[in-house]
Amino acid sequence: MAPKYKLTYFDVRARAEPTRLLFAAAGVEYEDVRVQRQDWEALKPTTPMGQLPLLEVDGVTLCQSMSIARFVARETGMDGMTRLERAQADAFVDELEELVPKLAGLLVFTTDETEKEEKAKALDKMIAEKLGRCEKLSGSEGHLVGNSLLWCDLVFYNIAYNIEELYKAGTLQSYPKLAKVYDTVKANPRIAKWVAERPAGQFNI
Repeated sequence: MAPKYKLTYFDVRARAEPTRLLFAAAGVEYEDVRVQRQDWEALKPTTPMGQLPLLEVDGVTLCQSMSIARFVARETGMDGMTRLERAQADAFVDELEELVPKLAGLLVFTTDETEKEEKAKALDKMIAEKLGRCEKLSGSEGHLVGNSLLWCDLVFYNIAYNIEELYKAGTLQSYPKLAKVYDTVKANPRIAKWVAERPAGQFNI
């Protein structure tokens, strides 16, 4: 019998979206529970670590967004074909994930224009550094590692989507191998369907 998955997060993309993309790419059904902000204070004390997302698997609750995504990657065979591929994929994720709160901090939670300018300069520098490193290490055939869709490709796609669609379109033009990875993921029929149909949420990042 296939496991039953229940993913709980706020009604946003952010930290849960890599896991949602993994489920979409694998064609795996799951319960997508979206907590409203006004309900969080009451729910928070009942969570194992006082935070979201959570993934319930056959009655067991898992915590921490990247641990959850890595678990689902293993469950769906998208963690890597070999031990070395798995280590390489993990390294890409570790390098890129720091961009998530920085993007959200600027695009969603910063309203003062002077502060926005300062944060944008810092973010531009971070994006250039991280994408530059990943460009050097990326494969050239449309995948960061190996020749099949892995979770690091989806984590990268999620971040690159936010950069291209919400922050600075055309950024990936400076990184041809990463641009190819982005296009490969974007063209995946299951990913395309999910992106076209996914809930807008409280904010689109």
